[in-house]
Amino acid sequence: MVSKTDDIPASVPNCNPVDLTDEAGDGAQETSKTRLKDSCGCGHSADTAMVNGDGAHEHTEEAESKQDGTGEADGGEESNEQEVIVIQDTGFTVKIQAPGTEPFDLQVSPQEMVQEIHQVLMDREDTCHRTCFSLQLDGNVLDNFAELKSIEGLQEGSLLKVVEEPYTVREARIHVRHIRDLLKSLDPSDAYNGVDCNSLSFLSIFTDGDLGDSGKRKKKGNELEQIDCTPPEHILPGSKERPLVPLQPQNKDWKPMQCLKVLTMSGWNPPPGNRKMHGDLMYLYIVTVEERHVSVTASTRGFYLNQSTTYTFNPKPANPSFLSHSLVELLSQISPAFKKNFTALQKKRVQRHPFERIATPFQVYSWTAPQVDHAMDCVRAEDAYTSRLGYEEHIPGQTRDWNEELQTTRELPRKNLPERLLRERAIFKVHSDFAAAATRGAMAVIDGNVMAINPGEETRMQMFIWNNIFFSLGFDVRDHYRELGGDAAAHAAPTNDLNGVRAYGAVDVEGLYTLGTVVVDYRGYRVTAQSIIPGILEREQEQSVIYGSIDFGKTVVSHSKYLELLEKTSRPLKVQRHSVLNEKNETVELCSSVECKGIIGNDGRHYILDLLRTFPPDLNFLPVDGEELPPESQRQGFPRQHRHRLACLRQELIEAFVEHRYLLFMKMAALQLMQQKANKDTKTDTPAITETSETSTESNADTSQTQTAASDSPNATEVSTDRTSQTDNSTSAASQAATDSEESSSKPATNGPLDPAATQNGECKSPLEGKELEESIPGLAQAKELAETLVAEDGSGIDPKSREVVLNACKAVGSISNTSFDIRFNPDIFSPGVRFPDDSADDVQKQKQLLKDAAAFLVSCQIPSLVKDCLDHTALPMDGATLTEALHQRGINVRYLGTVLEFVDKTPAKAQLEHFYRIGISELITRCAKHIFKTYLQGVELSALSAAVSHFLNCFLSSFPDAVAHLPPDELVSRRKSRKRRNRVPGGGDNTAWASLTPSELWKNIASEAQSYYHFTIQCESVDQVVEKYGLQKTTLLREISIKTGIQILIKEYNFDSRHKPAFTEEDILNIFPVVKHVNPKASDAFHFFQSGQAKVQQGFLKEGCELINEALNLFNNVYGPMHVEICACLRLLARLNYIMGDHPEALSNQQKAVLMSERVLGIEHPNTIQEYMHLALYCFANGQLSTALKLLYRARYLMLLVCGEDHPEMALLDSNIGLVLHGVMEYDLSLRFLENALTINTKYHGPRSLKVALSHHLVARVYESKAEFRSALQHEKEGYTIYKNQMGEAHEKTKESSEYLKYLTQQAVALQRTMNEIYKNGSNASIMPLKFTAPSMASVLEQLNIINGIIFIPLSQKDLENLKAEVQRRQQLQELGKSEEPAEDSPLELEDKIPID
Repeated sequence: MVSKTDDIPASVPNCNPVDLTDEAGDGAQETSKTRLKDSCGCGHSADTAMVNGDGAHEHTEEAESKQDGTGEADGGEESNEQEVIVIQDTGFTVKIQAPGTEPFDLQVSPQEMVQEIHQVLMDREDTCHRTCFSLQLDGNVLDNFAELKSIEGLQEGSLLKVVEEPYTVREARIHVRHIRDLLKSLDPSDAYNGVDCNSLSFLSIFTDGDLGDSGKRKKKGNELEQIDCTPPEHILPGSKERPLVPLQPQNKDWKPMQCLKVLTMSGWNPPPGNRKMHGDLMYLYIVTVEERHVSVTASTRGFYLNQSTTYTFNPKPANPSFLSHSLVELLSQISPAFKKNFTALQKKRVQRHPFERIATPFQVYSWTAPQVDHAMDCVRAEDAYTSRLGYEEHIPGQTRDWNEELQTTRELPRKNLPERLLRERAIFKVHSDFAAAATRGAMAVIDGNVMAINPGEETRMQMFIWNNIFFSLGFDVRDHYRELGGDAAAHAAPTNDLNGVRAYGAVDVEGLYTLGTVVVDYRGYRVTAQSIIPGILEREQEQSVIYGSIDFGKTVVSHSKYLELLEKTSRPLKVQRHSVLNEKNETVELCSSVECKGIIGNDGRHYILDLLRTFPPDLNFLPVDGEELPPESQRQGFPRQHRHRLACLRQELIEAFVEHRYLLFMKMAALQLMQQKANKDTKTDTPAITETSETSTESNADTSQTQTAASDSPNATEVSTDRTSQTDNSTSAASQAATDSEESSSKPATNGPLDPAATQNGECKSPLEGKELEESIPGLAQAKELAETLVAEDGSGIDPKSREVVLNACKAVGSISNTSFDIRFNPDIFSPGVRFPDDSADDVQKQKQLLKDAAAFLVSCQIPSLVKDCLDHTALPMDGATLTEALHQRGINVRYLGTVLEFVDKTPAKAQLEHFYRIGISELITRCAKHIFKTYLQGVELSALSAAVSHFLNCFLSSFPDAVAHLPPDELVSRRKSRKRRNRVPGGGDNTAWASLTPSELWKNIASEAQSYYHFTIQCESVDQVVEKYGLQKTTLLREISIKTGIQILIKEYNFDSRHKPAFTEEDILNIFPVVKHVNPKASDAFHFFQSGQAKVQQGFLKEGCELINEALNLFNNVYGPMHVEICACLRLLARLNYIMGDHPEALSNQQKAVLMSERVLGIEHPNTIQEYMHLALYCFANGQLSTALKLLYRARYLMLLVCGEDHPEMALLDSNIGLVLHGVMEYDLSLRFLENALTINTKYHGPRSLKVALSHHLVARVYESKAEFRSALQHEKEGYTIYKNQMGEAHEKTKESSEYLKYLTQQAVALQRTMNEIYKNGSNASIMPLKFTAPSMASVLEQLNIINGIIFIPLSQKDLENLKAEVQRRQQLQELGKSEEPAEDSPLELEDKIPID
């Protein structure tokens, strides 16, 4: 790994890395410009950030192994390269001969199974109507599940025959289902209804399919003439309307051509015995477009018309019977319209981009939908009542044993790459199937379609089993959580447990098993779905638990096998092995929290469950009598009372804290070593001494007040221990050992979803500092040697003096070992009911202190660091979800949102954080509303659901002061009242209390919820006051609340501001979806390739980087299938590399895939999707597709307005892009509107002296020049020149460029004036000098586009390139030898004077 600060040009004096990535055009690193958590300027951009999703952090394995001194750390990379070769067996071509078609060639790979050829044939236009066939080679039938390489005689050019096989009932059903899918292939209703992993995508509407290959069909001439560039009114800067309808533009392909009126199961099913013996499998009833009603028999030989009608059963074949092997062939013969439309439909289907139709791995729900006609659909009807309730189609006749599948996949071998890929693919597949089944089951439970296993109990205590999954409701059953906060604790426990499952799953210890766990929030209830441990239902819990405690620590048992297994997780999860007392006062040893239970299933596997306290408690939200928190926490008003006592620290925080302590540890050791050395040389090195004493008193000196100032004070102790040798943890090379708050935010990168973008958090304060320090402090070599020896666990081979140094440093940072750095937490500290033996009192005290320090670290370091990242735009949240992600990546729980907002409020640079504050407020309000909505919904019966939801939304968003609820029609209600049953389904409450909610009451509740949960004060009585006071948008609030609660609303324009009628009626509420949380299994090998690729790109080896990333893409595809967020990140980076290396068409094709995938997997208006649209527009422009580029940019702007409004730093970039493209097509006035808006926003968020602002001025000046308004042009260019001169000095290339341009403008202005004077003087016969009005060339526009998007091409000759490579290699060797005295910051590709930094 390369050190992560190399992108800070070391040449610029006192540069403050604020604008670094955006505009320092991080040279060959070519990162994406600062974007949503998307770039640390290290080529690492969000491409990784996204990729982390929420599993283990990238550097996990290597980092761990180095810290643990286990495993070979870097051996990994070489071996990887070897292994890859194994997979890439070359593909070969086979010929396929299907009945009635010409033979065609098909490219296959030896890894594929025969089944995959089946899939291809079922998708091809000319063979898609066949499902029941076998493939034969020389008359031998191929086994569906055989790999191609295992088939004898199969080679390049072999001929495979498609042979029709006789049907069975199952095959006939599959056939009908497949035909129905083909008929519905262009119909978006499945995507709107959130079924079968379908989701929406609108890209093709904006590109008219003219990207990539199909683009070559259009004329590539000068497109300028026929472009209509005027955007719709609502997209223009300053527009106040935020319409909803354009969110889902109408796709002309979706008005499907009707092939049939009705295709459904006949009422004559199943065939009677005598017909069964004639081979009848089932009967279908069909109405053709020509209104012909026919009855069809599916028999073993195929499909034929029979003589039945609706009321008489006559199964004899009709005359003619049109017997055909496929239903399509039969229908084509009896209905000309079917034949014509079906062919056209398949043509269209095949033309769509595959990514528009492939299923996503997890269901994505849309919060808006148009009114879709509900058509008759046999397969959907049958699914609803039969097969899907207990069966999964692909396992005939039995339910799936989820637990067995989940655990068996974990047990697959993982010695080499092919094995690991197979294993990870299996784990991922089972997981996504399980998540889908669990979601369906949870909905069935709440909708009352599942019988409880304890039907006698009251509703909230019921438990359910469906499809081999166990469901329980998030209520405090039998007062289990009474001590911990009752229902609130029962609601929080499942998500904590899920985080535990995720953490143990990521560590992946052989022999230790966790349950498949999915948490579903639906209709106000929280349902936990778990796979079932074999045998657990037959036994009492008391007998089965052989490790841990079932009563929160009163009785505790332990088991040697469990201790041995959990010991392996102790280090990566930072859990300390500890002893507790059981009810007989005997000491019991544990290596997890007490509630973690160990159960050996009937299958002999060791399971652990109830992992809700995997991570230590958060003392800021857990007041404990007699315990004092550190002053940093107290100053912020902690500890605070929380709803429950299960508040725990996030894994990311633990990692960050340990990393922070590690830096502190290294620093102290190094300083002590230098002191010893200095004393030996009889020179006393006083500064070092004083520093040590200062750091050993907890480094948490709270500097949040000086938070912004601190970054400039070169603090003499920041010893740059060259950490690259240490743990590769992608912290920064100058690892300042955080004595002041922000530095500590350096991220650890041992597991935990960290944001690599954050890892560097602008960490290397001023790049110069690191350098001076390196030179000024001797003894770094010792520090390094020391570091090396520290890794040797036993501490042998260290001379006694050094050992003492280590001991002191260990003590100071709270390490549990005295010979090496090792911090772990005891999760049971402060758990009520857990008692510790007296002999560990000392340990317990240490652990308590560690927990207090961690809590203080969150408040005094992580929160300031987040705010700082937002100030320098390394973190750019755009909506609630991305804000939450930014908090989580730094280990901050959302319950700190109020604290974060207060901190922002007190920050001196508050104006530059306005966007962040606004998003934070809207997130806080919608979360409070969600809490209220949850309990509100629990009291609503199913028949009143849409009325209740629309009433709630009216109270929440409508300006109409007296929203009245419409109760469902009365006669239905009263009849139900008379037959009250004690035992209703969970969602069956039949009170109408919900109808009495009023807007003012709801807003009072929101304010009090904000106060009690987030400790934040909102003084507002109504939605209009909130909107006014905090500058929010009602559409944004509507989007946030709908996404959080799963509401789907009708897409139309809502009039929120009418004071005469409510905005929503019950007809506007279309659906309510589940909100699902589950584990995302990771593709580890692919991820390592992805990282190495990024590292290579960072070092300037673009070609090698590109190859590695392509390889990563293959591996990702291997594990996840074609659709996944991480693949999306991979494609984005590839497109960027293609673009930089000059392959524009390839960049376009990859980026198009990235956009489609982002729309499908994340959602059509997710902030990442908006980013992808912007990149695609740039590549379109470079490919000469100007009108498409504009359409894409307008789409991005519309989405951004909807998601976060106009006032956001990212909007400046978007508007600069739009303005430049418009300038290029000579729409000068429009162009100015966008560029001037960008200038305003840049000035606001980057400060008037920023280089971004200088660039904005220059862009505006260019447009004025094109309009021949030289005075305005001069004015703007002067502003820019002044900024360059002040920031960079006279001699800098930028300043010179600007001054040249000023001269040129002045000449033009003078010439124009002369001409004008001439005209005034001599009237019409004046001799007019021709003036140069230049329309900008496309090349110059593209150059500016590249600059603002952070892409800079350095013109290098071949010789320069050779020298550069040699230089980079030389540096790497130096680094490896550990001789590198100069920090890596000074990387060769700095382009110091390309675009400087402010």
